[in-house]
Amino acid sequence: MEINLISDTVTKPSKEMLNSMVNAEVGDDVFKEDPTVNELEDKIAKMFGMDSALFFPSGTMTNQTAIKLHTNPGDQLICDKYAHVYNYEGGGVSFNSGVSCKLIDGNRGMFNNEQLIKAINPPDFYHSPKTSLVCVENTTNKGGGACWNIEELKSIKNTCLENSLSYHLDGARIWNAMIKMNQSPKDYGSLFDSISVCLSKGLGCPSGSVLIASNDLIERALRVRKILGGGMRQVGYLAACGIYALENNFLRLSKDHDRASEIEKTLNNLSFIKKVEPVETNIVIFEIDSIINSDLFINKLNEKGIKIISMGDNKLRIVTHLDYTEEMHQAFLKILNELKF
Repeated sequence: MEINLISDTVTKPSKEMLNSMVNAEVGDDVFKEDPTVNELEDKIAKMFGMDSALFFPSGTMTNQTAIKLHTNPGDQLICDKYAHVYNYEGGGVSFNSGVSCKLIDGNRGMFNNEQLIKAINPPDFYHSPKTSLVCVENTTNKGGGACWNIEELKSIKNTCLENSLSYHLDGARIWNAMIKMNQSPKDYGSLFDSISVCLSKGLGCPSGSVLIASNDLIERALRVRKILGGGMRQVGYLAACGIYALENNFLRLSKDHDRASEIEKTLNNLSFIKKVEPVETNIVIFEIDSIINSDLFINKLNEKGIKIISMGDNKLRIVTHLDYTEEMHQAFLKILNELKF
C-alpha cells in the first residue's frame, strides 16, 4: 500500500467527480462562453459575497495576477517571511510586477497589526519603495496549517484603509481555515479586496484556482490572465470538478484535521522527534533529532511505501487529504510507532 502524504495536491478525482466532468456542458472560456466555468465563478463569488470571480489554472497565477492589479513597478508589498507569494512562486512578484517584498518576522506565517504598522514605508519618503499592498496567507503552508485570528485580520483591514493599501488573501487553503474556525466565506469576502482560492488542494480537484474581487478588478484580471497565458478553452470540464468539490468535499475537511491531530500526538510520543508544530488543520510540520539525518528518516518511510517531504533544517512535512483513508491512517500510525533509529 502506497501512502502519499507529500501534499494535499496528490489527490485524484473520484468516480463521482469524473462523472461530473464527463457530463459537463462546455464552451470556449476565452470568450467567456463556457457555461460551467461561468456557473462556478458565479457560485464562488456569491459564496464570498463579492462581485465577481475568474477561473485560473493555478493558485500561483491567481496570486500573481492580484499582485499585478494592486501594484505598480517599483512598489512594495508587505507579507510574512513564510508567505507563499515570497517563497514558492518563483520570484514572480519581481518578475511579473516589478515589486519588492518587505518581510515581517511573524509567528508561523502570521503577523499582527502592530508589526504591519511598523513595516509601512512613509508615503512621502521617496527614497524607499511605495507600500501599496498587504498579502495574507490563510492557512499558512510553511507555518504548518495555522489559521489567522479573524479579529487580527479586521485590525489589519482598518490599517490598510487608513493607509490606502490594498489587501489580498492567498486563500489556497481557506476552506480548511473556515472549517477549523467555524467561519463563513462572507467573513473573508467583507475584508479583502481580492481573494485567491484553490480547488486542487483540500477539495480534491485535479486543477484550478479562482480569483474573487470587484467587477472592476476582475475585468482587469482578464487581461492579466491572458498575458500570463492563463486563457483556456473548454475548461468547464475542470470547473465541473470544482462545483462537485464545493458541494461534496468541503465539510469533510474536518476528517483530515482529525487525522493530522492524531499524527501529531503519535509524533510527540517518539523519542527521536525534537519538536512538532501545533496542528490546527491538515498540515503537520515536525523536526527530528539532529543526530538523525532527515534523508535517512524519509528513506526509511519510503521503504515502507510512505512518502513525505523535507522542508530543510531537519524539518519534515506531512499533509493529510481526501485520498488518505482510515486504513492508510492506522497503518501509518503503526509504522511510526515501530520506527527504530
